[in-house]
Amino acid sequence: MADSRWRHQVTDDQFLAAFEACGIRNQDFHHADHVRLAFIYLRRFPALEAMRRFSQALKTFAAHNGRPDRYHETITWAFLFLIGERMARASQKNGSYSSWEEFAANNPDLLNWEDNILKKYYRSETLASPLARSTFVFPDRIAASE
Repeated sequence: MADSRWRHQVTDDQFLAAFEACGIRNQDFHHADHVRLAFIYLRRFPALEAMRRFSQALKTFAAHNGRPDRYHETITWAFLFLIGERMARASQKNGSYSSWEEFAANNPDLLNWEDNILKKYYRSETLASPLARSTFVFPDRIAASE
C-alpha cells in the first residue's frame, strides 16, 4: 500500500489481510492503525485468541520490517485490555460498536500516542524496561479517578 491514505480507503477485511501479509509499509503504520487492528481482532475472536493472534502478527510485522526489537508486550497487551474493556462497556450500555469509525470517534484517548493513556497507568521507566518489552507487566501507577 503506497501511502498513508490507504487506511481510510480499505475495509476491515482488507486492512487485516494487508497487515497479516506484511503488505503495509512500516512508515505507513501508525499508532491509530495498531488500535484499529486490535479492535478488529477483538471483534472477531475471544479475548485470549485475539491477544495471541494480534501479538504474533505484530511480531511478524516487526521482523519483516527488520525491527523485531520494536515489539513491546506490555504496551500491546495493555492496549488490547483497554480496547476490549471499552468494547465491553459499550456493548453493555447500548450494543456493540457497529464500526471502527464509531469506536474511534467515541475513544479518541486511545488514539493519541504522544500523550497516550498508558501514562496514567505506568511509570515511563517501567515501560522502557527490558522486562516490560518481553513480558506483560502490571501497571505500577494508580490511574487518576474519572
